[in-house]
Amino acid sequence: MNFFADYNNLALIALAVVSGGLLAWPTISRSAGGKTVNATTATQLINKRGAVVVDIREPAEYAKGHLPQARSAPLAELANRAASLAKDKSAPIIVVCQTGQRSSKAHAALKQAGFGEVYSLEGGVAAWQQAGLPLVK
Repeated sequence: MNFFADYNNLALIALAVVSGGLLAWPTISRSAGGKTVNATTATQLINKRGAVVVDIREPAEYAKGHLPQARSAPLAELANRAASLAKDKSAPIIVVCQTGQRSSKAHAALKQAGFGEVYSLEGGVAAWQQAGLPLVK
């Protein structure tokens, strides 16, 4: 009991708790944004399971280059257009933005619209290009 009464030890305990929380933060924040897939796994979902790719970037960004067969649905319009994205709500959906930052909002909107299997592309279109995969203009 004397261990907890010493203020130096309390400071060390507080430091350990804070540093543990900071180490766990990336995992906690990633799971809050939903499931993510890398470019390789996304390609497998598209080719083997017929995943629908939804590009949530603005039309000008989409026009500069997008994933093959990606459907444009800007984030601001996503809630209204969710029903028309896929006929089967159990089909996998891959949400794509430029860097992967905006896709967590879209992920939540699509889950709320009733889609069961929604993924965000880690790193977005930038990671797709970095992996050497093609874009369509």
